[in-house]
Amino acid sequence: MTTSSSERGVSLGMPELPAPAYPDDVRARLETDAREIIARYPDSRSALLPLLHLVQAEEGHVTRTGMQFCADVLGLTTAEVTAVATFYTMYRRRPSGDYQVGVCTNTLCAVMGGDAIFEELQEHLGVGNGETTGDGKVTLEHIECNAACDFAPVVMVNWEFFDNQTPASAKRLVDDLREGRPVTPTRGARMCTFKETARVLAGFPDERDGAVESGGSAGPASLIGLKLAKGEASPARVVHPRGEAARTGAPHEPSPTEHLSSHDAPQDTSASDPAHPAGPTAEEGE
Repeated sequence: MTTSSSERGVSLGMPELPAPAYPDDVRARLETDAREIIARYPDSRSALLPLLHLVQAEEGHVTRTGMQFCADVLGLTTAEVTAVATFYTMYRRRPSGDYQVGVCTNTLCAVMGGDAIFEELQEHLGVGNGETTGDGKVTLEHIECNAACDFAPVVMVNWEFFDNQTPASAKRLVDDLREGRPVTPTRGARMCTFKETARVLAGFPDERDGAVESGGSAGPASLIGLKLAKGEASPARVVHPRGEAARTGAPHEPSPTEHLSSHDAPQDTSASDPAHPAGPTAEEGE
């Protein structure tokens, strides 16, 4: 008995049909935006990255139609555009949620609780890595590094930071996103959707009230090396292992540069598991 190619799930290598075109009104609008983007560069092909953000802002991910559009306006082949779109993880290749929730599971965040956060969010949302909730609100993914190790473990939503997270604070965060409640990141403006974020990344003005003024920045620990390089003295401080020194003086009030989001976890311990607080438990060599 023989088995056909279709029964074995083997592709016969049939060529893919051309990508469908954008409706005329959508294409005309995108062409206007594309001309503005291309005019910023001396070489038109340098505009490819922001143009991919532009088409991503239109559909929520980079479709074959979007890549064909980029190829047409830049005079490139679709193979050249596809090579770029598939190289960078910031471009989505399939439909995704309004909010891209990325949990850092690289070494530092992982040992500080990132793995626990990711596992509990998968169970809480009922999705796996790269999957989207049924309401189309949240896409969950693990990220290798959010470049904010001094605030580990870190969760990022549409490229905005939520620092010092725990499973409880992360679950509260995604619940608020799904319910449409106001959410403000630790460092940055009020949350907007992934499509809106993509348009800003394409180089168009961020129209949210106060977005520019509340733009995020690196944390103090990240900037120490820069301060030293500039010859700026940093105040000396003594850090005691948790539980070995009583706190003295008035509670610390965060400065504007240390703004805390309402979704940040309490910072008495930076570990997601209270049973295993951070800090040395024995002298070196014991």
